Parts: sequence; structure tokens; C-alpha cells
Amino acid sequence: MIPPGETIGILGGGQLGRMIAMAAAQLGYRCHIYAPEADSIAAEVSAAFTCAAWDDTEAMTKFAADCAVVTYEFENVPVGPLAALGDVPLLAHARALETAQDRLNEKRFVTELGGKPAPFFPVDSAEDLAAAIAEIGTPGILKTRRDGYDGKGQWRIMKPEDAEGLDLPAQALIYEGFVTFFAEFSVILCRGADGDIRYFDSAENVHESGILSLSTVPASQGILDQVPAARALAAKVAEALDYVGVLTLEIFATENGPVFNEMAPRVHNSGHWTIEGAVTSQFENHVRAICGLPLGGTGLAAASVEMRNLIGDEAHDWATILADPANHLHLYGKAAARPGRKMGHVTRLSFGQD
Repeated sequence: MIPPGETIGILGGGQLGRMIAMAAAQLGYRCHIYAPEADSIAAEVSAAFTCAAWDDTEAMTKFAADCAVVTYEFENVPVGPLAALGDVPLLAHARALETAQDRLNEKRFVTELGGKPAPFFPVDSAEDLAAAIAEIGTPGILKTRRDGYDGKGQWRIMKPEDAEGLDLPAQALIYEGFVTFFAEFSVILCRGADGDIRYFDSAENVHESGILSLSTVPASQGILDQVPAARALAAKVAEALDYVGVLTLEIFATENGPVFNEMAPRVHNSGHWTIEGAVTSQFENHVRAICGLPLGGTGLAAASVEMRNLIGDEAHDWATILADPANHLHLYGKAAARPGRKMGHVTRLSFGQD
């Protein structure tokens, strides 16, 4: 076990790092943020901050020397430079990063474990795209294999003609067939170093313009019927990766069962409701796991919970949100409320008497 008072290193300086650091402080740990961006909302609530490029070996080595364990808040941290961490444990392991960073590798990995993703085809040229459309058909989505998130790096192809003359970026791509689904949900688990796995309730998720808008628990019955199979897949992923910490799988609920969308080797936006709505939040359980502490309970702390993201200017409505005593407001401290930017979230608990 890593005892309270030690320092947890966090790679990345955004809102997920911020909430991990706040949970860590509650358990008596210091946090040290490493991020290339000088404007870090995670650093604002942490004991130390290293602002340096990912490939700055000297800075990474000094950062590691201050840490008892290192984790990360997003999956696009370059893996190569992490060799500079030396003997300091990185949890979850780098293999989880490598798997999640490439959509093609991720889908092949999940398929080998018995998971069912959308039909997919690697695309490196216009000829490949034509072959992908011929094999899978339309509609479909062309995505970058790396770095995309919240709908970025994606092109919808509704009919074959949409691909004609498309200016493909100079990077590896993947074409995915559309999945007909009636709902979206996530499986969020936490796995300890001893192999103990705890599952949070699966939230029913609603996206707008590719960005998560609303998460609700309990989910509807159609989703609940598919949760056991989705959890079984998530457990296989965690065990195959010897995973330690919080792991998320995004799932489509279809008439033919759960279809894998993507994995996130980290705490997840659809689990923000757990801060007030679960016995132990995803952030606290992640800290417990990477520090070797016993995991906390994951049951609901209310009859139902709703979490709504505050996007762009919606965060400016804080006074109205706080006027409702049932609301729990979380603002991330970001300076500019740009369209499509997650500025915070609001959680509402119901105890069955509302």
C-alpha cells in the first residue's frame, strides 16, 4: 500500500485530473500534475505542477522522483516518453494506453475477447475507403484512429457519393458501419491490484453533437437487461490488461445485444454522477486502487441520479442551478466558455419522494 501523505503523479491537467486530485486530497495524498499546457485547472487544486512537453525526459524524470505512483487523466498521453518514469509504477499500465489510443487495435483486441464492435475497416487511402464502403456499406463514420474525442476527427458518410473527393487527413483512419441502437450506456468498473472488481451502476447516456449531454441512473430496463453481458466483457478487458484503476467501456444497446463502441482507460464523464450519487465516487475508488487501498462500495446513494454536462455558456447559469436545493454544481474553473467546451456539470439526486 501507498500510505496517505505520499504523492500521486497525474499526467494531464484537465477536469478529470482536477477531480482525481480533489479525491486524493480527501484521503490525505498530495498530487503532482504533469502537463504541457501552462493553464491547468488540475494544477490549481494540486500541491505541485510540472509544465513541460511530453518528450522532455529531464522534466519527466524529476517529476517521477517526486511521485510514489503515477496515473493519467486521458488516454492520448504519448507512451514512449513514459519510460522516463523508471521504476515508479504507472497505473493503469501502459498497455492500456497503447490499446485505447488506436481505434483499430482497440476493436481487434475487444473482438479477440469475444466482444462485438461495429463492423470496421482500416483506411489509409481513398482506395481503402472505397473498399471499406463496398464491404461494410453506408451509412458509416470515418474516424481518425488516434486522438479524436467528443466527435472530433470524424466524418459521416451517409451514401457512397459522400466519400468522393473527401480530403483525407494524412494519418491512419478507420471506417465503421452505423449501429442501429435504442440507447447508449457505459460500464464503469474499478479493479484493484488484487484483482477485486467493483462495478458502478451503468448510466444511460444521451449525446448531443457527439458530446455527452446527460447521464441517468438507474438506466431503463432495456439497458439493464444488457448490463450483465457488457460487464462480463469489461471484466475480460480489465483482466487481459492486468488493469488497476477505473476503466470505462461505452456500449450501444441494440436489439441483438450490447455492441462495443470504445474504451477509456480512466475515470469517465458518464461517471461524474458518482461524486454525490454513489457510496464511493469513481475518483476516490481510482485513487484507492492505484494506491493499493481496499476499494469502496459502489452502490447508489439515492433512488436515482441525473448528471447533466454544462457546455459552453450553460455554465453561466450557475445562479439558477443553485436556486434548486437538490442540485450539486461542479464548475471546472476554465477561463473561456467556448461552444462545445465542457465547463462543468450538475448532479441531481432523487430519494423517491420528489
